[in-house]
Amino acid sequence: MADARTTNTGLKGVWSAFKEIGTVVAAVRHLKPRAASITDSIGSRVEHNARTFGNRPMILFEGKTITWADFNALANRYAHGLARRGVGKGDTVSLLMENRIEYLAAITAVCKLGAIAGLINTNLRERPLIHCINVTQSKLCIIGEELVGSVEKVKAELNLNEGEDYVYVPDAGSQPAPNWAIDLAAESADAPADNPASTATVTLGDSALYLFTSGTTGLPKAAIVSHRRYLMSAMTSAKALLKCDENDRIYICLPLYHGTGLMIGFGPALASGASMVIRRRFSASRLLDEVREHQATCLIYIGELCRYLLNQPVRPDDADNPLRSIAGNGLRPDIWLEFKQRFGIKRIAEFYGASEGNVAFANLLNKQLTIGTTTQKIALVRYDVDEDQIIRDENGHCIEATKGEPGLLLAEINDQQVFEGYTDAEATEAKIVRDVRSPGDSWFNSGDLIRRIDVGFSFGLPHFQFVDRVGDTFRWKSENVSTNEVGEVVNRHRQVHFCNVYGVDVPRADGRAGMAALVLNEGHEALDLSDFSTFIARELPAYARPVFLRIQRDIDVTGTFKMVKVELRKQGYDPELVGESLYVMKPGTNVYEPLDSDFHATIRAGDAGF
Repeated sequence: MADARTTNTGLKGVWSAFKEIGTVVAAVRHLKPRAASITDSIGSRVEHNARTFGNRPMILFEGKTITWADFNALANRYAHGLARRGVGKGDTVSLLMENRIEYLAAITAVCKLGAIAGLINTNLRERPLIHCINVTQSKLCIIGEELVGSVEKVKAELNLNEGEDYVYVPDAGSQPAPNWAIDLAAESADAPADNPASTATVTLGDSALYLFTSGTTGLPKAAIVSHRRYLMSAMTSAKALLKCDENDRIYICLPLYHGTGLMIGFGPALASGASMVIRRRFSASRLLDEVREHQATCLIYIGELCRYLLNQPVRPDDADNPLRSIAGNGLRPDIWLEFKQRFGIKRIAEFYGASEGNVAFANLLNKQLTIGTTTQKIALVRYDVDEDQIIRDENGHCIEATKGEPGLLLAEINDQQVFEGYTDAEATEAKIVRDVRSPGDSWFNSGDLIRRIDVGFSFGLPHFQFVDRVGDTFRWKSENVSTNEVGEVVNRHRQVHFCNVYGVDVPRADGRAGMAALVLNEGHEALDLSDFSTFIARELPAYARPVFLRIQRDIDVTGTFKMVKVELRKQGYDPELVGESLYVMKPGTNVYEPLDSDFHATIRAGDAGF
């Protein structure tokens, strides 16, 4: 006879799943692409909310509150001001600004004109920054007061004219617009607050944004995001992930130049009329206090954010907060249950997707330890990790992975699953795998291994779990890092003859840390740590800098290079296994120093703070 408690638990699980069926229906409805010719856009959705929720708060930021109506008016003035500078449909406008009200207003203004907003990582400097502005053929560059210095250093190498093509947006107001830039606040002060006529001509098929991939060498790729894809994501996030409406408040401390913050944070607010609590940057020590202060009901996260919160000292009131639903990606199984219980989270809407990809997964049924399910056509195919290649059968077709076996995620490219790609046609083609199931078919290569898992009753919907990145890319600090691109930079250092870059595991840290095995040029017996540290800090963004260095006498470049990399990964940064000079860039520093056995033990114990 079945145990009553077991039976009740099973019935509760079934009942809980049935309550979520509306979520699945909503997701399917909003994931079906609408015709590209339909007039709808980010700008028109802001206008709709201004009419529908005009007097309700839209954004709470640093003691200021702006309503939907006032935000729409601000975006309209910006749009008219930019139109005076010649911005029109199809133009690209680069934006470099921290999270704040004016940043979202500038994005909206650009979209209202039918132009494309190129959203640049605020951490980029010099070569990476130059590339991002020039590669999209930007007509203008909008710069926040807080980041003027980074543009001032490189403007001589940009394809823009001083005094005409640079637009300045005040922040603290401590410095006036430089003489080489136009003040957008002054330029738009007398502009009309009416909706520009151009918004009504923008269609779903028009490009809205360029979201840049993680450029580890300063050469990111600009992924194209249409209004159709953005609004699909926004509606799905609002209806099926956060399940929010105009009465909710979404706490966003992730950068809005990134897809998670902009599409899963701003998107649901746009789709539902919810308010947003925006922060310039994440603070683990302040997050819960601010959530309570502003009565935020929803949170947008990445896995690293969750780990930082768990590493905060435990407080008896951690679960006493208004959060009911969180949405994001990268919450790993090893901390999932602990995080949910400690902070009293009822709904974790983990999702999986990429800015440039044509496939998305979502944990619609609030299951544990899963990226959820998808309605899109996918294939999980067998992959040889050591050889870094797809395994094919005698007919040249891919071999499907079995249930529970990690497989490379591919997504079919078809009329319903459009791969919008990059501005670079060669980069776009490099992401396509052909002849997967039949001759001539085309599939998007995610570059990720995932597996199918059992989550109990789920209406027959298969559920999946993220496993790892593959090949020459690894993930660190929530960014994808290309080993080849980092290697190209390291090889430019005056002492380096050859280098091999790979990712290594670090306990209690998300993803893999970068490690570089170096062979020095003849005549150099030791690495100049000070000079090399300065070079790496200048040439690579923080997340792409190798955390560990290993000095080798020789690397067999004529052998099977990938096999050498596999062995290096196995040895990692363990002094006992390596037997060669090892160095580490400790958390909070930008200088390499010798890695001794004591600090190695600290790392292995998960106490190093990475």
